Amino acid sequence: MVTGAATPSAILQSAAQWRIRRISNIEACMLSDLDIARSARLRPIRDVAADLELTDDDIEPYGRSIAKVDLAALARLADRPRGRYVVVTAITPTPLGEGKTTTTIGIGQALARLGKRSLVTIRQPSMGPTFGIKGGAAGGGYSQVVPMEQFNLHLTGDIHAIGAAHNLLAAIIDNHLFHGNQLDIDPYTISWPRVVDISDRALRNIIVGLGKKEDGRPRQAQFDITVASEVMAALALTTSLHDLRRRLGRMVVAQTRTGEPVTAEDLRAAGAMTVLLKEAIKPNLLQTLEGSPALVHCGPFANIAHGNSSVLADLIGIRCAEYVVTESGFGADIGFEKFCDIKCRVSGLAPDAVVLVATVRALKAHSGRYTVVAGKPLDPRLADENPLDVAAGAANLAAQIRNVRLFGRPVVVAINRFPGDFPSELDVVRQVAGEAGAFDTVESFVFGEGAAGGQALAEAVMAACDEPGEFAPLYPLDMSLRDKIETLATKVYGAARVEYTPEAARQLQRFEQQGYGQLPICMAKSHLSLSHDPKLRGAPADYVFPIREVRLAAGAGFIYPLAGEMRTMPGLPAHPAAERIDIDEAGNTVGLS
Repeated sequence: MVTGAATPSAILQSAAQWRIRRISNIEACMLSDLDIARSARLRPIRDVAADLELTDDDIEPYGRSIAKVDLAALARLADRPRGRYVVVTAITPTPLGEGKTTTTIGIGQALARLGKRSLVTIRQPSMGPTFGIKGGAAGGGYSQVVPMEQFNLHLTGDIHAIGAAHNLLAAIIDNHLFHGNQLDIDPYTISWPRVVDISDRALRNIIVGLGKKEDGRPRQAQFDITVASEVMAALALTTSLHDLRRRLGRMVVAQTRTGEPVTAEDLRAAGAMTVLLKEAIKPNLLQTLEGSPALVHCGPFANIAHGNSSVLADLIGIRCAEYVVTESGFGADIGFEKFCDIKCRVSGLAPDAVVLVATVRALKAHSGRYTVVAGKPLDPRLADENPLDVAAGAANLAAQIRNVRLFGRPVVVAINRFPGDFPSELDVVRQVAGEAGAFDTVESFVFGEGAAGGQALAEAVMAACDEPGEFAPLYPLDMSLRDKIETLATKVYGAARVEYTPEAARQLQRFEQQGYGQLPICMAKSHLSLSHDPKLRGAPADYVFPIREVRLAAGAGFIYPLAGEMRTMPGLPAHPAAERIDIDEAGNTVGLS
């Protein structure tokens, strides 16, 4: 158990204006997430590392509270027994999110409270959503990773390094065209955009090379957000620096005029890109509010890429901790499926148990009778006692439980409790979860109570880890690309069949002819529905799943079909979170949440 760290009771004593009772009794009246995070007494990062039996040689401190973990630790730890591996996923979320990160951190804290050596592994947030809708992504309430400001803003600069490596390749492509195009690249086939880690819709479609002759050759191009970069996905899936070098080299950026793929290796860019990522490849060690360890590394989007933190963080963590609790992006149909079919194939790890987060609010929304929009007031009817609406939307919960069980591991449903939830509504959730095959259903109070509010959930997770069963991916890699896509669409998304545009059909055929048919599928689709259409709530069935385009991420190691309209560069809302973020008179950041 971690000692000498801040606990909710210690924070309470230093924050007289805060009071909270059990959520089932009365509404919570709390400090902001940022105020709570600032009230924590952070442990020296060397002490946090020591909990994992990492030595001073294994870490590179970034100040007092953050450190990089050197990859040489992997070899030193190789003979240690492997810990238990727990992955946290969710039902299909509302635009507000359902507390998946908070639950992940809360479970890690609760396991430490129970005397287990626990570790949380999560993604680093993009500053696009931080300054757009979210305002922060370090968890919430008394289940956060700290220091919260550094976590949300730059951290150790990994995302900037990824952006620099990505944009170096983009510059080399245009420079190659300018200096004679020796590879005979067809400029109309260039698929490598530029990136920036800010949501900026004005950069979605641009023209580069305007001006004089020496300013380059004009062509249409685009910007993506950095976390949508294939470099980010490759870094999250790599197993070593040399493996990363190989992945970067095989990234396909264009076609020649005769239809041959052009790679970063062909352009002699991969070596320099790797050098830019030598520090970014090392996971970042932080801590939770209660002082237990957390590894924060990489941040690929889950509706475009695979949406999981790094393989390297998990490979290190599984040898350091008795329990590693990681998180996959969005719902079980997206991040968790990609965790199983993509990430676990690379890491060689298999989950021992799965936690599926649900909220009464989201299940009511899945009834189709309410509209939840980020930044706008909630429909007041959502606060009314209405178990029938919960039952109407609970088809999504049942479908996501079935999706998890496709992979052979037990699922614990965590009900993220809100102050206004009614016992009658909670009973519906428990009944639906049990009928769908959940191992257990437990109410979670980790937002308001930290580890103490997650102890019952942690005990259920430990019990689930002992359940027999064999993990297996959903499909074999030697299955055709079409069959893989149709397996996902029919078994996970509930579709009756898949429909391809002529262009998508040609792309699939070309990728298989080029030798990429053995790659797994990383579906790019809406995260707000089991289907491709965010308007289809609950558990849609017997619909046509459309594939309009198919793209190749040869370096990351997957094929990603696009279903419906997908944006790789978000836009800002009418009143972005950036408007609330500022510096106070004492020089402290304000407005993060």
